Amino acid sequence: MRKEIIIAPIKPDERILERAVARGIRAFYIDPEKLPEKLRGKIEIYHESESADWRIVRDPSSISEKTIPEMVLRGPEDYERMIAAARMGVRSIIVRAEDLKIIALENLIADLAPYGTRIIAAASPHEVETLSGILEKGVDGLLVAVSSPDEVDLVIDQVSAPSRLELDEAEVVEVRDIGLGERACIDTTSILSVGEGMLVGSTSSLLTLIHNESLGSALTAPRPFRVNAGAIHSYTLAPDGSTRYLSELRAGDRVLVVSKRGVRIASIGRVKIERRPLRLVRIRLNDIEGSVIVQNAETIALLSPDEAPISVTEIKPGDRILAHVPRARARHFGRAVDEFIIER
Repeated sequence: MRKEIIIAPIKPDERILERAVARGIRAFYIDPEKLPEKLRGKIEIYHESESADWRIVRDPSSISEKTIPEMVLRGPEDYERMIAAARMGVRSIIVRAEDLKIIALENLIADLAPYGTRIIAAASPHEVETLSGILEKGVDGLLVAVSSPDEVDLVIDQVSAPSRLELDEAEVVEVRDIGLGERACIDTTSILSVGEGMLVGSTSSLLTLIHNESLGSALTAPRPFRVNAGAIHSYTLAPDGSTRYLSELRAGDRVLVVSKRGVRIASIGRVKIERRPLRLVRIRLNDIEGSVIVQNAETIALLSPDEAPISVTEIKPGDRILAHVPRARARHFGRAVDEFIIER
């Protein structure tokens, strides 16, 4: 479930507000006097000002229906004050944990659960993923200080990304060479492990797990940051659940790195598009058929159900590989839509 996100611009910047609203954010920690006129009445404002939608206070004993206490957690005394506030019936607390942040919030999540008090944790953009998953449940909301529109994107990508995607066994039904074409290598800024890759497909209804190049070959060194993902028309899944064409990815974008163990986000450092011989692999999973087109080379591999890489130069009909069926099979500009569609 997506966490509540409250964006707190570190400095006045209308671009931050516009980007956040465009990405679906409707809550901001900002002085109402500094809010652009065009956004008034369209978003919720958290602030110390009495004209805010949610007034932030420091004293939990002065709570009313539209106020939320903001409390600093430095030690045991602060912790006990938060427990006492929950006993008093406080519904939400903004928590600024300074030391041992993970342990402190783990304990607070457990101890406030019986009272139903929501925890909104103050965080930097780079803490969002960690705080979202504390005790597997995570905090209820995040108050994130951002300094640029790019940091807004980073925050939303992290809270939108799934922690796991179901991978099923698909059967290879056809393999054939289709000549030259452009393919895209996605070079991430992360080290990818054996078993990890990207979900790629020619249709949005069935995506194949393409393994990374951490294994190398007799003639090439390992490139553990790279996924040779396939022909440029192909779809891949973005962290927010939309699909992106490989051709439109570029440095700074983020992609999902998927394995049977779970899902994580990686940033792209470079996309290399080059003309290479291509091979089509057509697959079937239950009543769904799809395909993936990849470079015909020994270093590109799909994964068997036991996570053993199978080079595309050796794959054959009857082999079984890992694939994913998204819940939404129709797409409009990458977004899931409920409509009739046929992709071949």
